[in-house]
Amino acid sequence: MPDDFVADPDGVPAEGQLSPSEGQLSDEDGLSEEEREERARGLPPLREVAEIRKPSTLGGVIYLCVLAGAMAGVGIAATGAWRTGVSWLAAALIGAAVARVILPDDNAGMLRVRRKALDAAILTGAGVALLILAASIPNQPG
Repeated sequence: MPDDFVADPDGVPAEGQLSPSEGQLSDEDGLSEEEREERARGLPPLREVAEIRKPSTLGGVIYLCVLAGAMAGVGIAATGAWRTGVSWLAAALIGAAVARVILPDDNAGMLRVRRKALDAAILTGAGVALLILAASIPNQPG
């Protein structure tokens, strides 16, 4: 140990003082030269990049179609034809409900959140509510 190293009886360095091995990396740490240099400069280690995967179930594909329909509906509604856009959104939700009822649980993918009956009821209720609202709100003068 260096002469200027001060530790308590348990061998813990005094406050504000580095232990002799702290900040030093050995060749036995399993890091590449580049990783050692990054760690010495104080940079965090690089993370693995997640690969983009295709849906593994039919429900995953249907979920992406529902998402595309819902986004189209929001886009249509945002550009001015709000009744048409809300109807597209409602149709996407009702389509998701139908798919959730038809598909078995193992193949439902991201459509499966809760029990089948509850998923279908929530999706159907939201879709029907949007259709009723789009049909019942009167046109505004102007």
